[in-house]
Amino acid sequence: MKNILVISQDASLRELVVDSLSKHEFSARAVENGQQAAVKLASEAIDLAIIDLSFGPEDGLRLVRDFGAKIDLPIIIINSGDDLDVAGNVTGLETGARNYITKPFGLPELLARVRAALREWPGRDCNKIFHFDDWRVSAKRRRLRRGTDREVKLTAGEFNLLMAFLKNPGRVLSREQLLVATRVYHQEVYDRSIDVQILRLRRKLGQRTGSSPQYIRTERGTGYVFDSVVNVEELRTRTH
Repeated sequence: MKNILVISQDASLRELVVDSLSKHEFSARAVENGQQAAVKLASEAIDLAIIDLSFGPEDGLRLVRDFGAKIDLPIIIINSGDDLDVAGNVTGLETGARNYITKPFGLPELLARVRAALREWPGRDCNKIFHFDDWRVSAKRRRLRRGTDREVKLTAGEFNLLMAFLKNPGRVLSREQLLVATRVYHQEVYDRSIDVQILRLRRKLGQRTGSSPQYIRTERGTGYVFDSVVNVEELRTRTH
């Protein structure tokens, strides 16, 4: 589940956005200012920030600039639609924001922009290698290997599904969460296709009845769970 941080001095907007995101597949939290946001970012893993510029475009853009320089996460700014704030939207994009939305806005539009930003962002997992049993998964190269065997080919949807499980081992994931995880760009994914993708992924992992590892286990009536220990290796990035 993706964690969203909402930063706004408008209490009604904070409540509205957090409530709307929480009713879907997101975990949302809200703070009033940059200082509170810094505390949250230091203590929790945040996947996307929504910054409302209503408490002052200059202060808001400074937040966007600071976050963009220090933290690897997508940012969406909220602004009004007057000429000054339109210029602020442009500056925000140049400063580091991923997208913007102007007031008044509909909740479907907000959800669409959040999902698009998360899909297009490489994310903090891009330099990680996931290990379970003798399997190795490279998030950056999007490759699955078993020991020294050749790469096991996965479709984009199957790889996204596997990554959702690897990031949440031992946790039951609902069908709605998996539907969101397996979307590829703007492709629609339907409820029944999750069953097909899980079946194919199980086969590619060698999961069959009997003594073979049962990595993806069905939790009847609730969803699926990845039943294996997952170890994560962080690759070092070169600095110049």
